[in-house]
Amino acid sequence: MSETVFTYAAPGLKFGRGASHEIGWDVQQLCGGTATGAATGGTRRVLLVTDPGVAATGHPDRIAQQVRAHGLEVVVHTSARVEPTDASLEAAVALARDAGPFDAVVAVGGGSSIDTAKAVDLMLTNPGTLLDYVNAPVGGGRAPEHPLLPLVAVPTTSGTGAESTTICVLDVLALKVKTGISHARLRPTLAVVDPDLAMTQPAMVTASAGMDILCHALESWTARWYADFDAKQPQQRVPYCGANPIADMWAEKSMTLLAGAFRRAVRDGGDVEAREQMALAATFAGLGFGNAGVHVPHACAYPIAGRVRDYRPEGYPADEPIVPHGMAVVMTAPAAFALTHDASPERHRRAAELLGGTGGSLPEVLRGLMRDVGLPSGLAELGYGDADVDDLVAGAMQQQRLLATAPVDVTPDDLALVFRESLEHW
Repeated sequence: MSETVFTYAAPGLKFGRGASHEIGWDVQQLCGGTATGAATGGTRRVLLVTDPGVAATGHPDRIAQQVRAHGLEVVVHTSARVEPTDASLEAAVALARDAGPFDAVVAVGGGSSIDTAKAVDLMLTNPGTLLDYVNAPVGGGRAPEHPLLPLVAVPTTSGTGAESTTICVLDVLALKVKTGISHARLRPTLAVVDPDLAMTQPAMVTASAGMDILCHALESWTARWYADFDAKQPQQRVPYCGANPIADMWAEKSMTLLAGAFRRAVRDGGDVEAREQMALAATFAGLGFGNAGVHVPHACAYPIAGRVRDYRPEGYPADEPIVPHGMAVVMTAPAAFALTHDASPERHRRAAELLGGTGGSLPEVLRGLMRDVGLPSGLAELGYGDADVDDLVAGAMQQQRLLATAPVDVTPDDLALVFRESLEHW
């Protein structure tokens, strides 16, 4: 029997230039509209999670002061790590437990800070270990037993969509694989999207994060249609339910905005209109893929990021190798969408048109955009070669939660072809 039901959910949203200046009031309302706290019997306490790079911009301290001005105590932790690992998340959880208890959590930063805050919130409110909650087969796939604390997500980059989604992404160091925790309770309570906070993004960060927006939109747009899945019982429903009419609307609008703003935002970080449109595109894409799901490019991205050797992109911390998430995702996107084309040719053609393509295929349009915003020319530039393909395939095949959303049944041979065709794009 085929599925007849799809689901849709989203956080509360406050969007616009200057929106971050209202967070004190927002957090106070989520804490009951009063400074009297349930956690300690005294003043309500808020944990603000960020990373050192974002902290240096001054945005987290400003937001913390605004929250304090509303009578709440704020503890600021710069415990997030760019591209979180199980070790970094466990360290952040330990710090939060030592400083707690708390009544709410605020995340200020990119997807790494927001995902760190999600993990901290989960482990402050639920028993067990972090790995218990990591998606199977890497982890135990355990569902949270208790509600989480209210979480306000304040993105400072335009890309990850973490402020809208139920996903926390991390690297499991011992296995050299990127995976995640996925549950509806991880979705932030409120997303506060202030385009002004992204004005300081370096060009490569803008390019990588923008590709994450693009792939979120494209993958949800081309995902398996919700009615093509087998029917589920209520307890079997998961956040990623497949492409559906509501998610389609957000993905389509996101691609339209990207066509007009992406190149401009990379070329001129001070272009206020382009930054605002990129922030809106990221929000729309998050509202889409956070329900429809992503598929092959994201599944391939996890081992690409998890097995990095010595790649250090401009604009990111240089203390250790890293492949930023959006960059890892888009590296295989042209080949991945060539693989999925025959499942829905009209959707792939429509996506190319929405992105400004003039008669070119979707893979051609993607390669042109990658080149225009200065991304690496392929996996070879990130340090990968043909000898790495089998290992990358093995890592991608572990992402069955994502591959299940693909519009075609994906085999190891399919993924091997995708990785080999992604070694060099031009």
